[in-house]
Amino acid sequence: MSSDSNHIHLTESQILQLERQGCYSPTWHKVMVTAATDLALIRMSRFYGDVRIGSLVSDSENLQGIFGAVVHDCKIGDAAYVSNVAGELRGIEIDDHVIIENVGRITADLESPCGLGEQVSVLDETGSRPVPLFPDLTAQLASLMAHYPRLAENIILPMLKEEWEQAPMGGYIGRGVVIRDVKLIHNVRIDKDIVVEGASRLVNGRIINNATASRRLSYIGSDVDAENFMVVDGRVDSGALLRNCFVGQGAEIGKHFTAHDSLFFANCSCECGEACAALAGPYTVTMHKSSLLIGAEYSFMNAGSGTNASNHMYKLGPVHWGIMQRGVKTSSGAYIMWDGKIGAFSLLMGQHKSHPDTSLFPFSYLFATDRGSTIVTPGIMLRSCGLMRDKLKWPKRDRRKDSDVPLMDHITFDVLNPITVGAMLKALPILDEMSASRPEPDGFFHYNGLLLTPGGIKRGREFYVMAIVKYFHTVLASAPEETEILSRLHVPEEWIEIGTQIAPSSIINEIRECEDSASITQVLDNAFLHYKALEYSWVRKLVTPSWADLLKNAQAFIDRLDREIEADRASALASIRK
Repeated sequence: MSSDSNHIHLTESQILQLERQGCYSPTWHKVMVTAATDLALIRMSRFYGDVRIGSLVSDSENLQGIFGAVVHDCKIGDAAYVSNVAGELRGIEIDDHVIIENVGRITADLESPCGLGEQVSVLDETGSRPVPLFPDLTAQLASLMAHYPRLAENIILPMLKEEWEQAPMGGYIGRGVVIRDVKLIHNVRIDKDIVVEGASRLVNGRIINNATASRRLSYIGSDVDAENFMVVDGRVDSGALLRNCFVGQGAEIGKHFTAHDSLFFANCSCECGEACAALAGPYTVTMHKSSLLIGAEYSFMNAGSGTNASNHMYKLGPVHWGIMQRGVKTSSGAYIMWDGKIGAFSLLMGQHKSHPDTSLFPFSYLFATDRGSTIVTPGIMLRSCGLMRDKLKWPKRDRRKDSDVPLMDHITFDVLNPITVGAMLKALPILDEMSASRPEPDGFFHYNGLLLTPGGIKRGREFYVMAIVKYFHTVLASAPEETEILSRLHVPEEWIEIGTQIAPSSIINEIRECEDSASITQVLDNAFLHYKALEYSWVRKLVTPSWADLLKNAQAFIDRLDREIEADRASALASIRK
């Protein structure tokens, strides 16, 4: 973009030329051009306030010029094409090689934050766990701030606010941007090489592109209406309606999806339905009408048609929230009343109204009774061929890698991992205790409000043992090469999942000692980098003599589990052929 020193005031003859070409300004003395500005390319336009126009030259291959526009207090870069602005361009800095065509209004207030710091009320919807919008927001930082609001308020937010004081403010349209057929853009910063076409209304936000023009992910399409938003290498299209939302790398929101106070991270796909106060971690998928993701955290999730939830008991407001651990699927018409916690890689079916916590029983079928209680069939999903298909497809469907952008969200893809295996290890003695006793008169074993059948307990224990042996065998067989790292690492006692990154729980104390956001990022990066070494040291410590004995026959357990998966696949194929 031409510097201000390259701009010159119009001469009397230049003003007369512009007026002959249908242009008007009450303050021509505030309109400046460069020596390389071809005034013949400025027609039927009006200029108000301070206006700077860059180099414009006749080019048969690239459109340039200003035609039929109202321009108020703007700086327009070199080789720009601005045509048919029915309302006005006001308060905008426009970089080089920008195309703006057939728009209503693009305006900005002086020093507008353009969405920076706007609070998103995720999870409980009342604002007690706010997550601010900013370009470097990741699934990890969002999860930390939502789950540890005091950590966010006392440590993370003060760091961020100090950094935001240096951030660029005000309306801006980056180099190579194309904006066509848009009704209103107000207080929005648009990064380089982004296409915005057909959007209805964009207010108070930022659209950021970290990729090259030919491989960009960021795109805003037809009839999109977004306010208080940030899109970072994401796609919003086809009538999506967003309020107080973040759309992250490779995420796609479209087909009239409606969301407020929600965060969507890497590779989410959301269509047709609705989200409210949702913390949608990577690979959250909802594609059906009448589906509502509300007041909960999700990841690797697939919502069946008509999936719904409730976070409001009409007493204290929408203060209830829940967690669907990674990989949960819901059947058509599934319903859950928060609060609650659904164990990883489970299938939720029916109407669950007893606030279930099934986190100790991952890989389960979860049925609902007529009264809304939850029946748990543990471990049965471990034999699902669909789960194995998902495990293989998720890494392949990482849209971020197609564009070669810096990967912001840390994603641990492993299905068997310290969280799921840790839960199964805790579940085994509970299952053993129940199987050694008698069920209640209703035929179920009762555990923390959950119902389990004798057959389900027996079968679940078998699957858990097979999976744990397979996991231990796999991890121990792939010892990290950096043996010196193992000697320096502290063996984790407990693990937590932070926005699909699995890390030692001690990471929270490390973050409390950080002095700036870069240090927090470094702590998360280090834990992600050394995940396999940390996992190996943890598993090695867990292998007691009894597990060591089972590991001597590890291949037999693995083969049996593989046969179960193959039998499930054969059964599924047979049902299709009927």
